Amino acid sequence: MQFIVKRDILLKSLNFVQGVVEKKNTLPILSNVLLELKDNKLAIIATDLDIVFYDEIHDVKISKQGSTTTSAAVLYDILRKVSSNSDLNFDLKSENKLSLKSDSAEFNLLCLPTGNFPTFADEFDGSEISLNNKKFLKLLNKTKIAISNDDTRHYLNGIFLHITESNGRNFLTGVSTDSHRLSSSSLEIEEMNDFSSLILPRKTVFQLCSLLTESNEKLLMQTSENKIKFSLGNIKLISKVIDGKFPDYKKVVPTGNDKTLVLSSKDFINSVERVTTVSIDRKEGVKLAISKDNVQLSVNSANSGEGNEIIKANFNSGNLNISFNSKYLIDIASEIEDKDLKMNLKDSASPVLIEDASDKNSYYVIMPMKI
Repeated sequence: MQFIVKRDILLKSLNFVQGVVEKKNTLPILSNVLLELKDNKLAIIATDLDIVFYDEIHDVKISKQGSTTTSAAVLYDILRKVSSNSDLNFDLKSENKLSLKSDSAEFNLLCLPTGNFPTFADEFDGSEISLNNKKFLKLLNKTKIAISNDDTRHYLNGIFLHITESNGRNFLTGVSTDSHRLSSSSLEIEEMNDFSSLILPRKTVFQLCSLLTESNEKLLMQTSENKIKFSLGNIKLISKVIDGKFPDYKKVVPTGNDKTLVLSSKDFINSVERVTTVSIDRKEGVKLAISKDNVQLSVNSANSGEGNEIIKANFNSGNLNISFNSKYLIDIASEIEDKDLKMNLKDSASPVLIEDASDKNSYYVIMPMKI
């Protein structure tokens, strides 16, 4: 196996590989990336057995076909330190030694035989669904903030993707919740007859976000019984979906909250960040004393002091005191596109609905804290 490829092209691909490959693996082969030369292209494959990343590079000079696997982390580290746009000369000297020459540097990388690398059947019989790249990225960014880290309820460790209908229009909707907050975002689609609801795992969501941020290629989605495939040009990301039933989230979305608080999104974020500075562990929560034309934010930490600030607001009801986890508030407020954030409240103990006037297809629910 012998080939020459530009450093920047290979580095871009290996950058995505880093998010898939686990650094500490009981199976050493899973720390490696598979490099495969055939049909005038270089295929790059990485997996953690739950996600498979596949990319192909056509701009490569092939002297001799073949394949090998080598450490994804070591190869990535070398390439980051090699000068930009330089030629990389790869030569497989033996089954377990890959030579890499660039400029005046030479490296010999240890390899493992490709026979041990997992193989995957790429069987997807569902029809390919075309999605708007940027809109789907927006949906993922808005919903990933509420993904749970609680492994005892594994079905909450991802985004629930399903079809919803409103006013005769079809939507692909993503929902996540950690039972303290909930996030929902939808994008309008053409009719999707054979799409079955699924839960997209957290790691896949974050990998997909980094791919969509970097690529302007057309996004295609395809599902099978327990897997999902995303294609972006030459790149494919195949992932298992979470086996489990997502709870009926609509039951927790409040419908009768008639007390409306409107305040500047930016001022609110800055104020929450300022008053929580006194709290070392950030678990104390921020208290909102809401009155007709302002909100007083306060944090009282038993260990480090207190912080108070008043910001302008509009409230259509009598005074109300309510407390929240400050991180949850900032996460949600940061996703609001409109200059104003709208909170629909009922009382100091009931869930609060947060809306975005600039994005009618997204909303958030947050549970108050008891302080």
